[in-house]
Amino acid sequence: MIRLSVLDQSVAVTGRSEDASIRETLALAQHCEGLGYERFWVSEHHSHPTIVGSAPEVLMAAIAATTQRIRIGSAGVMLPHYSALKVAEQFRVLEALAPGRIDLGVGRAPGSDGRTAQLLNPNARHAADDFPRQVRELQAWVGGVDLPEGHPGRGVTANPTGPGAPTLWMLGSSNYGAQLAAHYGLPYAFAYFITDGQGAEEALAIYRELYRPSAQHTEPQPALCVWALAADTEAEAWQLFTSRERWKIDRHQGALGPLQSPAEVAQRPYSAAEQAEAERLRRTALVGSAGQVAAKLRALSDSLQVEELVVITWTHDPVARRRSYELLAAQFSAG
Repeated sequence: MIRLSVLDQSVAVTGRSEDASIRETLALAQHCEGLGYERFWVSEHHSHPTIVGSAPEVLMAAIAATTQRIRIGSAGVMLPHYSALKVAEQFRVLEALAPGRIDLGVGRAPGSDGRTAQLLNPNARHAADDFPRQVRELQAWVGGVDLPEGHPGRGVTANPTGPGAPTLWMLGSSNYGAQLAAHYGLPYAFAYFITDGQGAEEALAIYRELYRPSAQHTEPQPALCVWALAADTEAEAWQLFTSRERWKIDRHQGALGPLQSPAEVAQRPYSAAEQAEAERLRRTALVGSAGQVAAKLRALSDSLQVEELVVITWTHDPVARRRSYELLAAQFSAG
């Protein structure tokens, strides 16, 4: 049985202030809880003209206060920017606020440009090399396990302690994250939407083959983060998709900005090269009517043997986005 979850990035759109995008994420979390989704993850990006969610731990606290059941997580905390101890403390506080509902997804990518990463952490150039050590420390502090003899953090506790602990996830879009997740016995989410599927089969195979059971996770637990959009009709879905399509084409040309509406996109005719790129994007896009998208998702789940799909959807109109999640929930009996 396929389980559906949500990843939201607090996307800026034309005609609306960026702070409203944060509030829309909060509203979407409540909506998706009512639809029966398994978990709701929020992302971390910095100085990004499109993706304005910069502090997942803060947003997660607000979601925890306004939901009752759905799991809440980060996808992810970009660990090289931070002290592993401080991240552990933040997520131990979240666990106290929403016991048994907190996922701590971590990644190595900066989630920003090089200059911004340097401002977030002056040692950013070397921090990524320390990522495995940070993950090990985080695993210990989050789980309430002391670090080995001789480690400078031995005897240090991430408070508040309690009977439960956040679930640590490894996020990635390459073999590196898969290998690290397998080594530490962690659940692993592959960012299929970032790579357009490239490398997914190999990374998941490596994860399963090298997996070392941990006390918390005796078996591999893979998930796939996918971009998908459903609407009441196929034609409507493809019209809504033009916002994302135009954004991706602009991004490849070095231009980033708020997501434009389909009407705004229609006022910007494609060049021949852009039209070719748009057609390429449409060939692999998980877009269509509810039944069409569900069939594509099931086929993807079967081919990669993944039982959990974390769905990310961008639309200019928040009503259309909520409708997409409603349609998919009904298709998979999530609600």
